[in-house]
Amino acid sequence: MVRPRKNHEEATMNSRVTTAGPLGTRLRESSAALRVVLRVVNAGPPLILVILVIVFGLIEPIFVTQRNIQSVAIQSSLIGAVSLGMFLVILTGGIDLSVGSVIALSTVLGAVAFTDLGWSPVAVVAVILATGVVIGALNGAIYVKGRIPHSFISTLAMMGIAHGVALIISDGLPSPGMPDIVQTLGGGYIGPFPVPALVVLVLAGIIWFATSRLVWGQWVYAVGGNAEAAREVGIPVDRVLISVYVACGACAAVAGLIMAGRTNSGFPMAGNLAEMDAIAGVIIGGVSFLGGRGTAVNAVIGAVIVGVIRNGLNIVGVNTFLQYVAVGCIIIMAVEIDVLRSNIESRLRAAEGRRA
Repeated sequence: MVRPRKNHEEATMNSRVTTAGPLGTRLRESSAALRVVLRVVNAGPPLILVILVIVFGLIEPIFVTQRNIQSVAIQSSLIGAVSLGMFLVILTGGIDLSVGSVIALSTVLGAVAFTDLGWSPVAVVAVILATGVVIGALNGAIYVKGRIPHSFISTLAMMGIAHGVALIISDGLPSPGMPDIVQTLGGGYIGPFPVPALVVLVLAGIIWFATSRLVWGQWVYAVGGNAEAAREVGIPVDRVLISVYVACGACAAVAGLIMAGRTNSGFPMAGNLAEMDAIAGVIIGGVSFLGGRGTAVNAVIGAVIVGVIRNGLNIVGVNTFLQYVAVGCIIIMAVEIDVLRSNIESRLRAAEGRRA
Protein backbone atom coordinates (compact mmCIF):
# COMPACT_ATOMS: atom_id res chain seq x y z
CA MET A 1 0.00 0.00 0.00
CA VAL A 2 3.00 2.27 0.47
CA ARG A 3 4.42 1.67 -3.00
CA PRO A 4 1.60 3.36 -4.98
CA ARG A 5 1.87 6.46 -2.80
CA LYS A 6 5.59 6.61 -3.54
CA ASN A 7 4.92 6.22 -7.25
CA HIS A 8 2.34 8.97 -7.08
CA GLU A 9 4.75 11.30 -5.30
CA GLU A 10 7.48 10.52 -7.82
CA ALA A 11 5.08 11.19 -10.72
CA THR A 12 3.98 14.48 -9.17
CA MET A 13 7.58 15.54 -8.62
CA ASN A 14 8.51 14.55 -12.17
CA SER A 15 5.55 16.54 -13.48
CA ARG A 16 6.64 19.60 -11.55
CA VAL A 17 10.20 19.26 -12.75
CA THR A 18 9.02 18.85 -16.33
CA THR A 19 6.68 21.84 -16.12
CA ALA A 20 9.41 23.94 -14.57
CA GLY A 21 11.96 22.68 -17.08
CA PRO A 22 11.96 22.56 -20.89
CA LEU A 23 8.19 22.10 -21.20
CA GLY A 24 7.51 25.08 -18.97
CA THR A 25 9.94 27.15 -20.98
CA ARG A 26 8.24 26.18 -24.23
CA LEU A 27 4.80 27.02 -22.81
CA ARG A 28 5.98 30.43 -21.65
CA GLU A 29 7.55 31.12 -25.03
CA SER A 30 4.40 29.98 -26.80
CA SER A 31 2.23 32.24 -24.63
CA ALA A 32 4.56 35.19 -25.20
CA ALA A 33 4.49 34.65 -28.97
CA LEU A 34 0.69 34.39 -29.00
CA ARG A 35 0.39 37.61 -26.97
CA VAL A 36 2.61 39.43 -29.47
CA VAL A 37 0.51 38.21 -32.40
CA LEU A 38 -2.67 39.17 -30.56
CA ARG A 39 -1.36 42.68 -29.91
CA VAL A 40 -0.51 43.06 -33.59
CA VAL A 41 -3.99 41.90 -34.60
CA ASN A 42 -5.67 44.25 -32.11
CA ALA A 43 -3.50 47.15 -33.29
CA GLY A 44 -4.49 46.39 -36.87
CA PRO A 45 -7.29 48.97 -37.41
CA PRO A 46 -5.34 52.08 -36.30
CA LEU A 47 -2.30 50.80 -38.17
CA ILE A 48 -4.36 50.21 -41.32
CA LEU A 49 -5.75 53.75 -41.07
CA VAL A 50 -2.28 55.28 -40.82
CA ILE A 51 -0.99 53.19 -43.73
CA LEU A 52 -3.96 54.16 -45.92
CA VAL A 53 -3.45 57.87 -45.25
CA ILE A 54 0.27 57.60 -46.06
CA VAL A 55 -0.30 55.58 -49.24
CA PHE A 56 -3.07 57.81 -50.61
CA GLY A 57 -1.08 60.90 -49.64
CA LEU A 58 1.95 59.65 -51.58
CA ILE A 59 -0.12 58.68 -54.63
CA GLU A 60 -2.11 61.91 -54.71
CA PRO A 61 -0.88 64.83 -52.53
CA ILE A 62 -4.30 66.50 -52.72
CA PHE A 63 -5.54 63.75 -50.39
CA VAL A 64 -3.82 65.34 -47.37
CA THR A 65 -5.00 68.91 -48.01
CA GLN A 66 -7.27 70.54 -45.43
CA ARG A 67 -10.18 70.69 -47.85
CA ASN A 68 -10.03 66.98 -48.60
CA ILE A 69 -9.53 66.03 -44.96
CA GLN A 70 -12.72 67.96 -44.19
CA SER A 71 -14.44 66.09 -46.99
CA VAL A 72 -13.29 62.76 -45.53
CA ALA A 73 -14.58 63.84 -42.10
CA ILE A 74 -18.02 64.66 -43.51
CA GLN A 75 -18.19 61.45 -45.51
CA SER A 76 -17.02 59.39 -42.54
CA SER A 77 -19.55 61.05 -40.24
CA LEU A 78 -22.44 59.57 -42.20
CA ILE A 79 -20.88 56.11 -42.07
CA GLY A 80 -19.87 56.65 -38.45
CA ALA A 81 -23.38 57.42 -37.21
CA VAL A 82 -24.75 54.25 -38.80
CA SER A 83 -21.75 52.18 -37.66
CA LEU A 84 -22.25 53.21 -34.03
CA GLY A 85 -25.79 51.85 -34.09
CA MET A 86 -24.70 48.72 -35.95
CA PHE A 87 -21.96 48.25 -33.35
CA LEU A 88 -24.56 47.89 -30.60
CA VAL A 89 -26.55 45.35 -32.60
CA ILE A 90 -23.51 43.30 -33.60
CA LEU A 91 -22.36 43.42 -29.98
CA THR A 92 -25.42 41.31 -29.14
CA GLY A 93 -24.75 38.92 -32.02
CA GLY A 94 -27.39 40.42 -34.33
CA ILE A 95 -27.53 42.45 -37.51
CA ASP A 96 -29.69 45.32 -38.75
CA LEU A 97 -30.21 45.55 -42.50
CA SER A 98 -32.83 48.31 -42.31
CA VAL A 99 -30.51 51.21 -41.46
CA GLY A 100 -30.23 52.43 -45.06
CA SER A 101 -34.01 52.49 -45.43
CA VAL A 102 -34.29 54.36 -42.12
CA ILE A 103 -32.04 57.06 -43.58
CA ALA A 104 -34.23 57.32 -46.67
CA LEU A 105 -37.57 57.37 -44.85
CA SER A 106 -36.41 59.81 -42.17
CA THR A 107 -35.26 62.34 -44.77
CA VAL A 108 -38.52 62.01 -46.73
CA LEU A 109 -40.69 62.48 -43.64
CA GLY A 110 -38.56 65.42 -42.58
CA ALA A 111 -39.09 67.07 -45.96
CA VAL A 112 -42.84 66.46 -45.76
CA ALA A 113 -42.97 67.98 -42.28
CA PHE A 114 -41.06 71.07 -43.43
CA THR A 115 -42.30 71.79 -46.95
CA ASP A 116 -45.82 70.33 -46.92
CA LEU A 117 -46.89 70.79 -43.32
CA GLY A 118 -44.84 73.88 -42.48
CA TRP A 119 -43.64 72.55 -39.14
CA SER A 120 -40.95 74.32 -37.12
CA PRO A 121 -37.27 73.39 -37.52
CA VAL A 122 -37.21 71.71 -34.11
CA ALA A 123 -40.25 69.64 -35.02
CA VAL A 124 -38.60 68.60 -38.30
CA VAL A 125 -35.53 67.38 -36.41
CA ALA A 126 -37.81 65.53 -33.99
CA VAL A 127 -39.67 63.85 -36.87
CA ILE A 128 -36.42 62.65 -38.44
CA LEU A 129 -35.11 61.25 -35.16
CA ALA A 130 -38.47 59.74 -34.17
CA THR A 131 -38.60 57.85 -37.46
CA GLY A 132 -35.48 55.93 -36.54
CA VAL A 133 -36.64 55.28 -32.98
CA VAL A 134 -40.00 53.90 -34.14
CA ILE A 135 -38.50 51.64 -36.80
CA GLY A 136 -35.86 50.45 -34.34
CA ALA A 137 -38.56 49.63 -31.78
CA LEU A 138 -40.49 47.69 -34.43
CA ASN A 139 -37.35 45.80 -35.42
CA GLY A 140 -36.65 44.83 -31.83
CA ALA A 141 -40.24 43.93 -30.97
CA ILE A 142 -40.75 41.82 -34.10
CA TYR A 143 -37.47 40.01 -33.55
CA VAL A 144 -37.93 39.37 -29.83
CA LYS A 145 -41.69 39.03 -29.38
CA GLY A 146 -42.21 37.33 -32.72
CA ARG A 147 -39.49 34.81 -31.83
CA ILE A 148 -37.80 35.30 -35.18
CA PRO A 149 -34.80 32.92 -35.53
CA HIS A 150 -32.40 35.76 -36.35
CA SER A 151 -32.62 39.54 -36.61
CA PHE A 152 -31.37 39.23 -40.19
CA ILE A 153 -34.89 38.16 -41.18
CA SER A 154 -36.90 40.81 -39.35
CA THR A 155 -34.63 43.70 -40.35
CA LEU A 156 -34.50 42.50 -43.95
CA ALA A 157 -38.30 42.69 -44.02
CA MET A 158 -38.23 46.14 -42.42
CA MET A 159 -35.67 47.28 -44.99
CA GLY A 160 -38.19 46.60 -47.76
CA ILE A 161 -41.11 48.09 -45.85
CA ALA A 162 -39.37 51.36 -44.91
CA HIS A 163 -37.89 51.81 -48.36
CA GLY A 164 -41.26 51.16 -49.99
CA VAL A 165 -43.00 53.68 -47.73
CA ALA A 166 -40.34 56.29 -48.56
CA LEU A 167 -40.88 55.74 -52.29
CA ILE A 168 -44.68 55.89 -51.95
CA ILE A 169 -44.66 59.12 -49.95
CA SER A 170 -42.16 60.86 -52.23
CA ASP A 171 -43.40 59.27 -55.46
CA GLY A 172 -39.79 58.23 -55.98
CA LEU A 173 -38.58 61.83 -56.35
CA PRO A 174 -36.41 64.06 -54.14
CA SER A 175 -38.30 66.64 -52.06
CA PRO A 176 -36.13 69.79 -51.81
CA GLY A 177 -36.10 71.96 -48.73
CA MET A 178 -34.78 71.61 -45.19
CA PRO A 179 -34.60 74.11 -42.32
CA ASP A 180 -31.34 75.93 -41.67
CA ILE A 181 -30.61 73.93 -38.51
CA VAL A 182 -30.71 70.68 -40.47
CA GLN A 183 -28.46 72.12 -43.18
CA THR A 184 -26.00 73.22 -40.50
CA LEU A 185 -26.00 69.80 -38.85
CA GLY A 186 -25.41 68.17 -42.22
CA GLY A 187 -22.83 70.48 -43.74
CA GLY A 188 -21.93 73.39 -41.48
CA TYR A 189 -18.58 74.27 -39.95
CA ILE A 190 -17.38 75.49 -36.59
CA GLY A 191 -14.04 77.00 -37.54
CA PRO A 192 -12.26 74.33 -39.62
CA PHE A 193 -14.27 71.49 -38.05
CA PRO A 194 -17.27 70.04 -39.93
CA VAL A 195 -20.38 70.01 -37.76
CA PRO A 196 -21.41 66.47 -38.89
CA ALA A 197 -18.11 65.09 -37.59
CA LEU A 198 -18.64 66.85 -34.25
CA VAL A 199 -22.18 65.43 -34.05
CA VAL A 200 -20.85 61.90 -34.56
CA LEU A 201 -18.10 62.42 -31.98
CA VAL A 202 -20.75 63.45 -29.44
CA LEU A 203 -22.84 60.42 -30.40
CA ALA A 204 -19.79 58.17 -30.02
CA GLY A 205 -19.11 59.65 -26.59
CA ILE A 206 -22.66 58.93 -25.48
CA ILE A 207 -22.50 55.32 -26.69
CA TRP A 208 -19.05 54.82 -25.18
CA PHE A 209 -20.32 56.08 -21.83
CA ALA A 210 -23.47 53.94 -22.00
CA THR A 211 -21.59 50.76 -22.85
CA SER A 212 -18.62 51.22 -20.52
CA ARG A 213 -20.07 53.03 -17.52
CA LEU A 214 -23.73 52.02 -17.24
CA VAL A 215 -25.22 48.73 -16.10
CA TRP A 216 -27.12 48.63 -19.38
CA GLY A 217 -23.80 48.40 -21.21
CA GLN A 218 -22.70 45.46 -19.06
CA TRP A 219 -25.99 43.76 -19.91
CA VAL A 220 -25.41 44.32 -23.63
CA TYR A 221 -21.98 42.67 -23.46
CA ALA A 222 -23.38 39.83 -21.37
CA VAL A 223 -26.19 39.16 -23.86
CA GLY A 224 -23.69 39.18 -26.71
CA GLY A 225 -21.39 36.80 -24.86
CA ASN A 226 -24.06 34.26 -23.95
CA ALA A 227 -27.74 35.20 -24.02
CA GLU A 228 -28.93 32.09 -22.16
CA ALA A 229 -26.40 32.53 -19.38
CA ALA A 230 -27.38 36.21 -19.12
CA ARG A 231 -31.03 35.23 -18.80
CA GLU A 232 -30.23 32.72 -16.07
CA VAL A 233 -28.52 35.36 -13.92
CA GLY A 234 -31.54 37.67 -14.17
CA ILE A 235 -30.60 40.02 -17.00
CA PRO A 236 -33.74 41.16 -18.92
CA VAL A 237 -32.46 39.88 -22.26
CA ASP A 238 -35.59 40.73 -24.27
CA ARG A 239 -35.66 44.34 -23.09
CA VAL A 240 -31.93 44.71 -23.69
CA LEU A 241 -32.30 43.46 -27.27
CA ILE A 242 -35.23 45.77 -28.02
CA SER A 243 -33.35 48.75 -26.56
CA VAL A 244 -30.34 47.95 -28.74
CA TYR A 245 -32.43 48.04 -31.92
CA VAL A 246 -34.07 51.27 -30.80
CA ALA A 247 -30.60 52.78 -30.33
CA CYS A 248 -29.53 51.50 -33.74
CA GLY A 249 -32.58 53.08 -35.36
CA ALA A 250 -31.86 56.37 -33.60
CA CYS A 251 -28.25 56.34 -34.86
CA ALA A 252 -29.47 55.68 -38.41
CA ALA A 253 -31.83 58.64 -38.01
CA VAL A 254 -28.88 60.82 -37.01
CA ALA A 255 -27.26 59.71 -40.26
CA GLY A 256 -30.54 60.67 -41.99
CA LEU A 257 -30.33 64.10 -40.37
CA ILE A 258 -26.80 64.52 -41.74
CA MET A 259 -27.86 63.31 -45.19
CA ALA A 260 -30.88 65.63 -45.26
CA GLY A 261 -28.65 68.57 -44.34
CA ARG A 262 -26.03 67.70 -46.95
CA THR A 263 -28.54 67.34 -49.78
CA ASN A 264 -31.06 69.91 -48.49
CA SER A 265 -33.82 67.48 -49.38
CA GLY A 266 -35.77 64.37 -48.55
CA PHE A 267 -34.26 61.73 -50.78
CA PRO A 268 -35.97 58.29 -51.08
CA MET A 269 -32.79 56.70 -52.46
CA ALA A 270 -30.60 58.05 -49.65
CA GLY A 271 -28.80 55.46 -47.56
CA ASN A 272 -28.45 53.02 -50.43
CA LEU A 273 -26.12 50.22 -49.23
CA ALA A 274 -25.44 52.15 -46.01
CA GLU A 275 -25.82 48.86 -44.14
CA MET A 276 -22.85 47.49 -46.10
CA ASP A 277 -20.62 50.41 -45.12
CA ALA A 278 -21.80 50.18 -41.51
CA ILE A 279 -21.09 46.46 -41.23
CA ALA A 280 -17.72 46.99 -42.91
CA GLY A 281 -16.87 49.82 -40.52
CA VAL A 282 -17.78 47.83 -37.42
CA ILE A 283 -15.94 44.67 -38.43
CA ILE A 284 -12.90 46.47 -39.85
CA GLY A 285 -12.69 48.47 -36.63
CA GLY A 286 -12.20 45.28 -34.62
CA VAL A 287 -15.67 44.53 -33.23
CA SER A 288 -16.30 40.79 -33.13
CA PHE A 289 -19.01 39.60 -35.51
CA LEU A 290 -19.67 36.82 -33.00
CA GLY A 291 -20.82 39.38 -30.42
CA GLY A 292 -19.73 40.32 -26.93
CA ARG A 293 -16.53 42.18 -27.84
CA GLY A 294 -15.66 45.65 -29.15
CA THR A 295 -16.01 49.33 -28.30
CA ALA A 296 -17.50 52.46 -29.79
CA VAL A 297 -13.95 53.59 -30.57
CA ASN A 298 -13.55 50.50 -32.78
CA ALA A 299 -16.68 51.45 -34.70
CA VAL A 300 -15.50 55.04 -35.25
CA ILE A 301 -12.05 53.94 -36.42
CA GLY A 302 -13.63 51.46 -38.82
CA ALA A 303 -15.98 54.11 -40.20
CA VAL A 304 -13.06 56.47 -40.82
CA ILE A 305 -11.19 53.66 -42.60
CA VAL A 306 -14.17 53.09 -44.91
CA GLY A 307 -14.45 56.83 -45.52
CA VAL A 308 -10.73 57.11 -46.29
CA ILE A 309 -10.90 54.16 -48.69
CA ARG A 310 -13.88 55.59 -50.58
CA ASN A 311 -12.41 59.09 -50.75
CA GLY A 312 -8.95 57.88 -51.68
CA LEU A 313 -10.24 55.61 -54.44
CA ASN A 314 -12.32 58.49 -55.82
CA ILE A 315 -9.30 60.78 -55.91
CA VAL A 316 -7.15 58.10 -57.54
CA GLY A 317 -9.86 57.61 -60.13
CA VAL A 318 -11.05 54.09 -59.34
CA ASN A 319 -14.46 53.24 -60.79
CA THR A 320 -17.29 53.67 -58.26
CA PHE A 321 -18.59 50.18 -58.93
CA LEU A 322 -15.18 48.70 -58.17
CA GLN A 323 -15.30 50.44 -54.79
CA TYR A 324 -18.19 48.20 -53.77
CA VAL A 325 -16.06 45.21 -54.73
CA ALA A 326 -13.20 46.58 -52.63
CA VAL A 327 -15.42 47.13 -49.57
CA GLY A 328 -16.88 43.62 -49.92
CA CYS A 329 -13.41 42.10 -50.04
CA ILE A 330 -12.39 44.14 -47.01
CA ILE A 331 -15.38 42.79 -45.06
CA ILE A 332 -14.29 39.22 -45.80
CA MET A 333 -10.72 40.02 -44.71
CA ALA A 334 -11.97 41.68 -41.52
CA VAL A 335 -14.12 38.67 -40.62
CA GLU A 336 -11.13 36.37 -41.21
CA ILE A 337 -9.05 38.57 -38.90
CA ASP A 338 -11.80 38.27 -36.28
CA VAL A 339 -11.70 34.48 -36.62
CA LEU A 340 -7.89 34.57 -36.32
CA ARG A 341 -8.18 36.70 -33.19
CA SER A 342 -10.62 34.22 -31.62
CA ASN A 343 -8.34 31.28 -32.44
CA ILE A 344 -5.31 33.03 -30.97
CA GLU A 345 -7.21 33.84 -27.79
CA SER A 346 -8.35 30.21 -27.48
CA ARG A 347 -4.81 28.93 -27.95
CA LEU A 348 -3.52 31.47 -25.44
CA ARG A 349 -6.05 30.37 -22.84
CA ALA A 350 -5.15 26.74 -23.50
CA ALA A 351 -1.43 27.48 -23.15
CA GLU A 352 -1.95 29.35 -19.89
CA GLY A 353 -4.16 26.50 -18.66
CA ARG A 354 -1.39 23.98 -19.32
CA ARG A 355 1.09 26.20 -17.53
CA ALA A 356 -1.22 26.40 -14.50
